[in-house]
Amino acid sequence: MTGTFSYTFDTAAYKGTATINTGLFIDGKWVEPVEGGTIDVVNPATGKVITKVSAGSTKDVDIAVAAAKKAYKTLWGLKTPGVVRGKLLNKLADLIEKNAAEFAALEALDAGKVYEKAKSQDVAGAIAVIRYYAGWADKIQGKTIETNDKKFAYTRHEPYGVVGQIVPWNFPMGMVSWKIGPALATGNTIVLKPSEMTPLTALKLAGLINEAGFPPGVVNIVNGYGHTVGQAISEHPLIEKVAFTGSTLTGRKILRASAETNLKVVTLELGGKSPTIIFDDADIDQAVKWASHGIFFNMGQCCTAGSRIFVQEGIYDEFLKRFTAITKYLGDTTGDPFTPSTQHGPQVSQIQFDRVMGYIESGKEEGAKVHIGGVRHGEEGFFIKPTIFTDCHQGMKIVREEIFGPVAAIIKFKTEEEVIELANDTTYGLASNVFSENGSRAIRVAHAIESGTVWVNCAQMSDVSVPFGGYKQSGMGRELGEYALDTYTQVKAVQVNLGVRL
Repeated sequence: MTGTFSYTFDTAAYKGTATINTGLFIDGKWVEPVEGGTIDVVNPATGKVITKVSAGSTKDVDIAVAAAKKAYKTLWGLKTPGVVRGKLLNKLADLIEKNAAEFAALEALDAGKVYEKAKSQDVAGAIAVIRYYAGWADKIQGKTIETNDKKFAYTRHEPYGVVGQIVPWNFPMGMVSWKIGPALATGNTIVLKPSEMTPLTALKLAGLINEAGFPPGVVNIVNGYGHTVGQAISEHPLIEKVAFTGSTLTGRKILRASAETNLKVVTLELGGKSPTIIFDDADIDQAVKWASHGIFFNMGQCCTAGSRIFVQEGIYDEFLKRFTAITKYLGDTTGDPFTPSTQHGPQVSQIQFDRVMGYIESGKEEGAKVHIGGVRHGEEGFFIKPTIFTDCHQGMKIVREEIFGPVAAIIKFKTEEEVIELANDTTYGLASNVFSENGSRAIRVAHAIESGTVWVNCAQMSDVSVPFGGYKQSGMGRELGEYALDTYTQVKAVQVNLGVRL
């Protein structure tokens, strides 16, 4: 018998009780891990343990893969029409929407997200993604190809079978939806590992899988650590494809595991060091607001964070003045995620807090100036005041490495050619932001930047219908939009002889 966890929220933002199962969800049932063991889930706003969840192992992954393989062969895949898969995904979206406030509360509890933002952005976004792929489920189509009158040739886009999915802690709900939506729409079965730091919404979601009507084994959720469950997924010979979102270092390990085992297909969404480029002719008021959103969104814990802010010299002083004011406001509204006035929450963990503070110290040591912030907020939890560094140059760690925290490095530039060179001087290429009221310049620079996404006169505005992914060491493959369907299907060519005889 697996355990359950209940938490009563009595806050100004949300009142209610959330109950989830803390076991492993395998073959449509809640089970205990074969080898036992638990993982502490910590509230980043207090630093205190919320609950414990079961810790899976390689043996549990083996069981989950077997269940997924059986489901694929007997109950799912091409045996379930796309229209039925779409109905089940829509039912799941309805159930998430029905429980949206509870999902948001759990997201705020173990990930430290501001509750209202978790509800309006993360949970609402997850619902939209699942509904979007529900609409694609009966539209997975191949082509007929003209060759000659003695042959009939066509293609089929078929699922891989069992896919492994490993999601990060910064957007637990969102990343689960990005993974399961296209995978289920195309007929794959899933073994998914949520982050060990933020498993609560994935476990809540697992509790809705049966209610939505998915056959047992189609979706399996195995809690665990990266070096156990994550590694087992990466190496498993019966998993045909792995999708991973996380660090570039871990992405390399997953690619290596694929190469050394069964050459499973791998899609990776990895780190970033995104440039924000603000020209003299930008709408400065809008540029300040979007640049702030670009770096401080989700406490800077975002792979697309616009952490390198290049400002043309003509408006540098005015931009810095206004950007400082909005950063101070965020610092003044840092606090409890369930307080309605809060705009900025904690980092997710002690490890992440220490990492960010280490980068802040590095910036000081290398000669950058802390213009504002750079300090802890409060005496408990993992809060860091939003931080601006000035006097920065390309050689500094805070300019070159991904910090994954609320730390902006502001750099002055002169010319368009110069800033393109600076922006592209990075091993990453996930996203970028360009601000200019000159349409020709904005598009010209957008085309010159080496990144998978360019936002023009905005930042952090992903859309479910638009593909997302990286250049260079920011990953491979695309999520969202129709493009994601390609990463969950393989193309089979069928060539039928209509009359050629030997």
